Amino acid sequence: MKKLIVLGPGCPRCERLAETVKQVADEIGIEYEFEKITEITRFADFGVMMTPGFVVDGELKTQGKIPSDDEIKAFIE
Repeated sequence: MKKLIVLGPGCPRCERLAETVKQVADEIGIEYEFEKITEITRFADFGVMMTPGFVVDGELKTQGKIPSDDEIKAFIE
């Protein structure tokens, strides 16, 4: 099971990334646990300096941008 985390304070870009990540994960049919972290003090725990951040199984994949659906798929497959 994959652990998918989106980090962001709740801005529209962060919300869009969270929805896109869940949609892509559902489309490819993987088992996953999803978490959205909004506490700014926790961002540094993952090395996130710019939001939104996207973490898969504890590894930071992107920050400061919204990756494409294909990029998200590559990160979580």
